[in-house]
Amino acid sequence: MADTSDFKNGLVLRIDGNLQQIIEFQHVKPGKGPAFVRTKLKNVLSGKVVDKTFNAGVKVETATVDRRDMTYLYHDGSDYVFMDAQTFEQIAIAEATIGDGAQFLLESMKVQVATHEGEPLYVELPVTVELEVRHTDPGLQGDRSTGGTKPATLETGAEVQVPLFINTGDKLKIDSRDGNYLGRVNA
Repeated sequence: MADTSDFKNGLVLRIDGNLQQIIEFQHVKPGKGPAFVRTKLKNVLSGKVVDKTFNAGVKVETATVDRRDMTYLYHDGSDYVFMDAQTFEQIAIAEATIGDGAQFLLESMKVQVATHEGEPLYVELPVTVELEVRHTDPGLQGDRSTGGTKPATLETGAEVQVPLFINTGDKLKIDSRDGNYLGRVNA
């Protein structure tokens, strides 16, 4: 149990049977009336964000979330297999738990896996990943100055929009949170 003075970003609370992570919070002391804490909470499993207000000093149940560094090994049907770097223990995590980040996973990639009571909650990929372009159509000579984009298929099978000057075989830096192109990696 923790009270509102213990709130900090990243703290996971158990509210109405759901695990909610504090994204941001603000202690408010109005001129009249009691103090309160305004929070923005993200449901750990669904990702839905809600606003919730707590009276100052209220006790809230916290949840223990264990974050461990793991290495992605391979894809097995609908599961992804990860290995703990310290214990060499392997766990299979469902594709639904990983979400959209699954399209940017490369074998031997270091990730963080968050678990609660042994159950995987989510997988945090590095913010940027470096992936090679497997296929993209060549850009036309006159198109380079327009700032347009074209689709490119990466080595993981993900398709992203890239500038027209990108060619097959280029290594790109991609934002793993939203799949946006960030730049070329100089070899």
